[in-house]
Amino acid sequence: MGHQLALTPSARADLRDIVRYISLDAPGRAVDFGQFLVSHVRRLAEHPEMGRVVPEFADPALREIVVRPYRVIYRIDAREERIDVVRFWHAARGIPGVK
Repeated sequence: MGHQLALTPSARADLRDIVRYISLDAPGRAVDFGQFLVSHVRRLAEHPEMGRVVPEFADPALREIVVRPYRVIYRIDAREERIDVVRFWHAARGIPGVK
């Protein structure tokens, strides 16, 4: 089986905002890109440590994968076998705000 995956409220808001923003120029591509991001997140269930530790934070449980131009920030709870996606963060925005 794999780890359980969950999107935090901030990650859900990020994803919604990304799709909404892309839809201003390319409505047909917006939903496809949102699904593309989610498909990368699903891989984490079987390979939770495939991402690197987020360099801005000194927390080995806080990791990221890069789906250009977005950083998908997630937290691993090994004891509960759970992954919480905390942000979908555009790389040009600087350091991600993480709680």
